[in-house]
Amino acid sequence: MPNPNRIFLTKFIIFFIVFVQSFNCQANISKLQKADSLFTTKNYQEAMIIYKDLLLNEVTFSSAMLLKMAFISEGIGDYSDASFYLAKYYDQNPNPRVITKIKVLTDQVTLYGYELNDSDRFMKFLIDLQMEITSFFAVLLMLSLILLFVFRKKADKPRYYLPSFLFLILTFFSNNFLSEPKSGIVTGSPTLVMDQPTAGGKLLKIVYPGHRVIIKTTKDVWYEVNWGDQKAFVKKENITRL
Repeated sequence: MPNPNRIFLTKFIIFFIVFVQSFNCQANISKLQKADSLFTTKNYQEAMIIYKDLLLNEVTFSSAMLLKMAFISEGIGDYSDASFYLAKYYDQNPNPRVITKIKVLTDQVTLYGYELNDSDRFMKFLIDLQMEITSFFAVLLMLSLILLFVFRKKADKPRYYLPSFLFLILTFFSNNFLSEPKSGIVTGSPTLVMDQPTAGGKLLKIVYPGHRVIIKTTKDVWYEVNWGDQKAFVKKENITRL
């Protein structure tokens, strides 16, 4: 017989976790609304303090918030931070106008790393729908398991379990692998792009702030990144993670 105390404790823990998460979410919304109100009344410095706290400490942000942070940073002449916020916005909402603005801020004609091909757009579409896709496969998995339980006497061959196994794999894949690629923006001036994670490697290019890179792995003080169609390495100190 199940232990009533253990069942109560389990339910209480689940309820407490949900309650705390809901409370934190409401608190973040309240702080964001306060910052937006300060922004509207042109109290930009006070708004920026709250925006930065949400972004850096709470890891919470919205697309509109990033645009406002870029606006404030540009207004005070901090073009590096303005470019960073715009690049982070671009990760969420790819838009050619954002690239044009970053070019103006960084005074560069060409920026690398902002190109999107059809496969990139398709992956972005899937990532945006990750929760819905995962939920869909999870529901199919539950239905298949229920059917197996109901018809367990007839499901006496391995092939009857294949749908459940397939939905399990798809649910696991969509939940764990449909995620935004790790990206960063070049902030070092100048930044050396090397073909090996060593100062003795071949120099591929010298670049300046504003370029966007996809970070593959970390190797000591280096990031392995995609640079065009080739593998390259950039020192961590020259990259700010988005």
